[in-house]
Amino acid sequence: MPAILASAPGKAILFGEHAVVYGRPAIAVPVTQVQVKTSITADPLGPTGRVHIQAPGIQLESDLAKLPVDDPIALAVQGVMRVLAVDHLPALNLRINSTIPVAAGLGSGAAVSVAILRALSAFLGHPLPDEIVSALAFEVEKKHHGTPSGIDNTVVTYARPIFFTRGQPFEILPPAETITLIIADSGIKSPTRLAVAAVRETWQADPHRLDALFDAIAQVTQQARRLITEGPVLALGPLMIENHHFLQQVGVSSAELDFLVDAALQAGAAGAKLSGGGWGGNMIALATAENAEKISTALASAGAKRVIISRVNPFTRDQK
Repeated sequence: MPAILASAPGKAILFGEHAVVYGRPAIAVPVTQVQVKTSITADPLGPTGRVHIQAPGIQLESDLAKLPVDDPIALAVQGVMRVLAVDHLPALNLRINSTIPVAAGLGSGAAVSVAILRALSAFLGHPLPDEIVSALAFEVEKKHHGTPSGIDNTVVTYARPIFFTRGQPFEILPPAETITLIIADSGIKSPTRLAVAAVRETWQADPHRLDALFDAIAQVTQQARRLITEGPVLALGPLMIENHHFLQQVGVSSAELDFLVDAALQAGAAGAKLSGGGWGGNMIALATAENAEKISTALASAGAKRVIISRVNPFTRDQK
């Protein structure tokens, strides 16, 4: 039996991070320049139930049975078995390769889950539909992020720009024009769950102030929704700057992120902001095709550990 392959992209939140946890809308886009790839091969000589896992990016090589029960890889495998009513897996090898930085706000955890869910269900002869893949990935996210909104697993599963409000059907946003983004990694690892938990404590201590900030972020996000689908895309820039200022007041930015945001703006970016949980991880800048390389170089010179140029293109006829 040939290897079963599956992949999942990274993601970036354009607008609405943190506010989305409290019922406000957010907009996220896939980042296909980074991704998780999984492969599953049968092990005809192995005992029934033995699942051997290799994930060189995180220096992991182990049998599934030796992983903690709440390990995200184990949870994804268990989710497939539960949905497909499988009691025992055939002996197999699962390999996970990822180019998505961990704890950087690019959806690494969700992408790993989605890629595993797709590969394993296909290996078992019953590929899961997107809505089930997304729901199972969300279950894994909840184990490791505390109170995630569900936006990461959704955008990673469907690999389309989405307008997302927790507890409501999401909307796919067809871009009117190509959106050119520069994604710069601060080099500071910042697990999303820690930032989410800290914002929760701040909100509990001062709900009036935080809710006012979340409402302001929601207004920016609604404006951005129209500009993405109708244009002009560069008009998103000032909204990104405004969103970043609100996130600074929420308390999730950092000196390093602020420095990179300023560097991007000085290099000619139309807008820039942190993206994801904050405190570290990534920031994003809005560029044109003409100045993307200049901004990328400026961010690298300003200390970014990794810079990615990502483009979100208008849909083809088949995608609509």
